[in-house]
Amino acid sequence: MTTTIGTDRAQVREELSTTTFDLLVIGGGILGTSVTWMAAQAGLRVAMVDAGDFAGATSSASSKLVHGGLRYLQTGNVKLVAENHRERRALAADIAPHLVKPLTFLVPIYKGGPHGAAKLGAGVFLYSALSVFGDGMGKVITPNQAVAKVPALRTEGLRGAAVYGDHQMNDSRVAVMTVRAAVDAGATVLNHAEVVDLRKSNGTVCGAELRDRLDGTEFGVSARLVLNATGPWVDHLRRMEDPAAAPSIRLSKGAHLVLRRHEPWKAALTTPIDKYRVSFAIPWEDHLLLGTTDEEYVGDPADVRPTEADIAQILDEAGHAVRDTQLRREDITYAFAGLRVLPGGPEDVTAAKRETVLTMGSGGMLSVAGGKWTTYRHIGKHVFDILAHLPDRPLGDDLVTPLPAVPLPGLASPDAVAMRLWTDRERDARMDPLVARHLATHYGSIAFDLARMIREDPSLGERIHPDGPDIWAQAVYARDHEWAATVDDIVRRRTTLTVRGLDTPEVRAKIAELLA
Repeated sequence: MTTTIGTDRAQVREELSTTTFDLLVIGGGILGTSVTWMAAQAGLRVAMVDAGDFAGATSSASSKLVHGGLRYLQTGNVKLVAENHRERRALAADIAPHLVKPLTFLVPIYKGGPHGAAKLGAGVFLYSALSVFGDGMGKVITPNQAVAKVPALRTEGLRGAAVYGDHQMNDSRVAVMTVRAAVDAGATVLNHAEVVDLRKSNGTVCGAELRDRLDGTEFGVSARLVLNATGPWVDHLRRMEDPAAAPSIRLSKGAHLVLRRHEPWKAALTTPIDKYRVSFAIPWEDHLLLGTTDEEYVGDPADVRPTEADIAQILDEAGHAVRDTQLRREDITYAFAGLRVLPGGPEDVTAAKRETVLTMGSGGMLSVAGGKWTTYRHIGKHVFDILAHLPDRPLGDDLVTPLPAVPLPGLASPDAVAMRLWTDRERDARMDPLVARHLATHYGSIAFDLARMIREDPSLGERIHPDGPDIWAQAVYARDHEWAATVDDIVRRRTTLTVRGLDTPEVRAKIAELLA
């Protein structure tokens, strides 16, 4: 049996408990999902489980950027920036052009600021050169040109702005599409399935015991190899394998705010706070995304959330370049926080390297943590290559090498999809252009599946909330085809209701009824 999208949870549990898999991936965030996708492409029988929703924690709490990492030039890591650029452009051109879109960034240059115009001009020129000028040439523009792109930009002491190009995305939608790609390749997946213990045979980890968090059903999964990709919980699972396992990571909290935007922005802001830290102000989902913070976190990962101090810091730092009229607290629609997983070490978390941490436990379980969205496919392939060639437990010589550029489902031009949705003559009435654009940029060609649902039941074309573009077809599609099992799965990660501040009690109650 091959798991299909929308398969009943009981059927999936049955398949998980009766099949011996080549690989069990525990954790459905950036790394777990990518490794699962690569392993399925290679022809392995692979299963992936997550205690919460796919990308339900850190992986959906990012700055929503697919970027080369301009600030890495400050530390001289030119090779890393070039590698990031290559992967960024592959995502935007070949893998997910329907989900990853270009965005212009400005670095405002103020009198007395930490960086001068000559340094920033040289920096953005080098940055664009490392991407082979695929996004144009980095340069410095005048204050008037900068304000034309960002009307809310502070002009007091403004000397100009450095310009460069990167990309952005909706991380939750990229995650869901990657899970779908893995399932299309043959993977078996289940969210809201918590590992309560590890299976062992002669001291070797060979699976896991799980509990379905939705109905309490307990079941087990057997596998030749187990990958621990649980992010902030990686050491918790390592201690299941070996109670004496020493800590391998530490955590840094990054918080963000989403605010209503008062006027269109043609560019995002990367504002230097000091010589090393920056503050982002990014137009996103018709709103403004601000962040981020960077401070050590030592509590329960499940309890991470933005504090009043985080909110004050983000607004204060954004205020270095953004006018106060765009930073009113009453305009905040959503605040969220996630945890960066960093290598252990004595230095301050702001100085810690953003690199992948790999450890092999006494029971043969490989644990991996870290990584970033821009290079998630590359890291996933790297981890898979390690798993496939473990000297004591090889997965075989008949593996198929994953193709370098397999697109995510829905590959299409968002502009073409939106135009076709809007002008579809089979419909009694044209789709609202805002809704058509929203579906095109979040589903690609899969938006046509939602359009067919609306033709069969016109009520599914109604907006879930009148102030946002999300429609009821998305909620039904999320339930039936995207593993959405809870209200939060839909309002936070399958739609944009939460980020827009539109997940009202009435909306949540209607979605709960839909799920029931």
